[in-house]
Amino acid sequence: MIKTKRIYDDPSPEDGYRVLVDRLWPRGLTREKAHVDEWLKEAGPSDSLRKWFHDYPDKWEEFKDRYTEELRKKAEILNKIASKGAKGRVTLLFSYRDSEHNQAVVIKEFLENKMRLPAG
Repeated sequence: MIKTKRIYDDPSPEDGYRVLVDRLWPRGLTREKAHVDEWLKEAGPSDSLRKWFHDYPDKWEEFKDRYTEELRKKAEILNKIASKGAKGRVTLLFSYRDSEHNQAVVIKEFLENKMRLPAG
């Protein structure tokens, strides 16, 4: 099972395995406070796509489409997340302020739809 959560929110035992899927380390947060089990920066959007979305946050659907194309080329990373999710809860952590429009949401949806993981 996979869920998403903002990395600045308090960690919880219900989070299970905590995976940061941001390409950049979150500002103002130490590794100790983050309680991250794994940082898969390669899972995050490319620098160019990340910067583009930062400039055009109103283009969510286009971002999702473009990022989904990138995810199709990241099978090894996604399989790693999926295998953890098949064994227990995985929380995809992100730093973006919008909890409904970020890369973790796209990864979760991609895994649930393409790899048939149960919704978390």
